[in-house]
Amino acid sequence: MKKTIVLCLSMGLLAFASLAQTKEETAVAAAVEQLKTAMIKGDKAALNAIANNQLNYGHSSGLVEDKAAFVDNLTNGNSVFKSITLSEQTITIVGNTALVRHILSGETANKGQAGQVKIGVLLTWIKEKGKWVLLGRQAYKVS
Repeated sequence: MKKTIVLCLSMGLLAFASLAQTKEETAVAAAVEQLKTAMIKGDKAALNAIANNQLNYGHSSGLVEDKAAFVDNLTNGNSVFKSITLSEQTITIVGNTALVRHILSGETANKGQAGQVKIGVLLTWIKEKGKWVLLGRQAYKVS
């Protein structure tokens, strides 16, 4: 009986440990949350700080922006997020590069026009000077 209980507890701990994030995965997840918050607030300083100067930001429409256009569109009213919900997020880290996939759902008000968005997103993050910064983003349509 004791062996069965110990075995069950051990299996439970192993299952829990496999779900736990590493320190770097936690840091990347925090960077994703910072990006999400900066996008909702239209916070120019925060967007500039979290994006690499070589940012390549792809939309599901096929439009690709550099860092300046990305920041400008989120701060000038062209692209406004009222809310963003991320789901099904996965994080893969190889060296100083992290790939994040998730589904982004949200309410928008682009150029004052209310709307809804649901897209798949692939983010590429790189670690620079101890900080995770966004290097690339590609969105795609989901059904």
